[in-house]
Formats: sequence, structure tokens, C-alpha cells
Amino acid sequence: MADYLAELFGLKGQTAVVIGGAGVLGGALCRGLTGAGARVVVADLKEEPCQSRAEELRGLGGEASIATVDVTSRESIEKLLATAVAEAGRVDILVNCAGVNAGSSFLEATDADWDRVMAINLRAVFQACQVFGRHMIEAGGGSIVNIGSVTAILPLSRVYAYAASKAGVVNLTRNVAQEFGTQGVRVNAICPGFFPAEQNRRLLDEERIDNIMRGTPMRRFGEPDELVGALLLLAAPNAGSFVTGTTISVDGGFTAAWF
Repeated sequence: MADYLAELFGLKGQTAVVIGGAGVLGGALCRGLTGAGARVVVADLKEEPCQSRAEELRGLGGEASIATVDVTSRESIEKLLATAVAEAGRVDILVNCAGVNAGSSFLEATDADWDRVMAINLRAVFQACQVFGRHMIEAGGGSIVNIGSVTAILPLSRVYAYAASKAGVVNLTRNVAQEFGTQGVRVNAICPGFFPAEQNRRLLDEERIDNIMRGTPMRRFGEPDELVGALLLLAAPNAGSFVTGTTISVDGGFTAAWF
């Protein structure tokens, strides 16, 4: 049985690029991928956090390398692909996990915040899906996993640009999955609930935390490693072979409880 599960969810021989891999959630996803046997390219804006993450993965017995990427630049995303292909020959898995947030009342939201959030959270996903998707089609297949948010599904105050960007990610995921469906590339999304990641820590005051907990049946925040199961299902070529265009909410029941 252990061999069967290892074959079903295993990623031995696969290369995964995790954009945003130096962050809290991205780091958990990197650990999950290496634990399943994938070679991981940790990609993020700054080199030092990438190096720290790669060293952590190697210390756990994983195979990891790094690449810096500015997701607001298509040229930088193309360079990331070229670097990964030069090292590993091809990319089998792409995880789009880079993200930023901006919190304010709606009337105080600025054009600058809106444009920055959209550029990093949505336009970058569009561009990465194009750049890596084309490579995967030419290479004979692959899996793209985009990171959305429960705010893509349900309204949440003070994060208007973020919620709109993540709704765009979910919609884009479904549309790209349709286009790539006959070309061997699966495209799916994970919508995390409330995890204490960098981009939302400063927005979580006591009142907001209380409201979130009352709306979450499990009455707690998620732990980053709790995203790994969904990721392996969507990334693994065997376990997820007939799964595309779907969104998995990992949110402690938050979306189910909303009525």
C-alpha cells in the first residue's frame, strides 16, 4: 500500500518552480514538493530568502536551487523559465504563490495600491501561465497550480484589490484549463482560508481575528503545511491526472459556513 501511495502522489523525476517560494505559504509548498520527490526551484524577488529556503530544503534531504524573479516583469518570468530549463531540462510543475495585500476602507483605497496588487497577484499569474504553459505544452505536459483565496469567493472588507485579484486568478484558472485541456497541461487553484502569512499579518487586529474565527467552523487559523495535501493532489501526474479547472478551498470550513 505504501508503494501504491508513493506512486500515486510521488513526484520523483519532476521539476517544480515555486514563484513566491521564499514566503511562509510558499515555503510549506516547497517542503511538500521536495518531500514528494520533486526537484524544486525556489523563485522570489530577493536572493537571500531564496537561498535560506533552498538550504532548508536540502537539509530535509530535498533537491533545490534558486532563481530571483520580479513577477511584474514578463522578461524576468521568461528568464526564470530559461534558468530552470537550463538546470533541469524541463519544468513539470508551476506554483504561482507570489502575492501582496493592501488594506483600507473602500473610499480610501488608492490607484497605486490597486495597480500594485493587480500587477503582482493577477497579471503575473496570467504571464506565468502563458510563459510556462507554452513550455509545458511543447514538453508534452505539466501542471500549473495557482494560489487564490477565500476572498475570491466571499466578500471580506478592507481588502478590495486583493479580493478582486484573487477572483481574477480563479476565473483565469478555469479559462486556461479549458484552453490547455487537450494539450496535456492541467491548471487548478487552491484557495486558502486564513493563514498568518506576511501579507495579511498587519491587517489582523483583534476585532478582525474575532470575526474570522466566528465564521470559521474549525475556530482556528490554518497552518501552512495544511496546504500540502491539496497541492500534491493537483500537482501529481498520477493522483491528479483527471483534475483540471478546479478550485480547492483549504479554509477550515469558512466558505461552507457562509450563508
